[in-house]
Amino acid sequence: MSNDRPQIVTQWAEGLSDERVALLQELIAANRAYQTAVEKMDEAFCKLAGVNRTDGRCLDVIDQRPGLTAGELAAAVGLSPGAVTTALDRLEARGFVTRTRDPADRRRVTLRLTPEFSKLAWSAYGPLGEMGGPMIAELSDEEVLELHRLASAGIGALAAVYGPQGYNLGWNLGRIAGAGVVDHV
Repeated sequence: MSNDRPQIVTQWAEGLSDERVALLQELIAANRAYQTAVEKMDEAFCKLAGVNRTDGRCLDVIDQRPGLTAGELAAAVGLSPGAVTTALDRLEARGFVTRTRDPADRRRVTLRLTPEFSKLAWSAYGPLGEMGGPMIAELSDEEVLELHRLASAGIGALAAVYGPQGYNLGWNLGRIAGAGVVDHV
């Protein structure tokens, strides 16, 4: 066994064939490259939208949970209520978010993305989503379930070790999910 393996592969490698170890190394390398590409994509989209990464995370959470409150957003992204209010002020001023009073409870204010922001997001993320949709459609139900199981296990591991406020799997499903910033990756 080689000493040039990442430590995690060395830990996994005990008792495995060299072919299996090589496959694990390739999987880890592909996953790390994918994570880097998603990070670059998100950075490019934030630059395109003229927002910082924190505001970008807020937009992503609002997209995933339309109608949530500022307090729920603060908890989801790990910011103080004051910091979220400041971010929402910026996003509302840019025309990306609306705050609407709940007619049943006027103390409750819900958040939604504007059609203008959704159009901007689709222009950036839509093309890759359109490419990814047919790829996912080709998978069997069992393969989709296995991908879901692996993604869920990864999210569980991240939550157990780091407790992140959100996850970007980049599966590019839906009108706003995905990638595709022109000339980006």
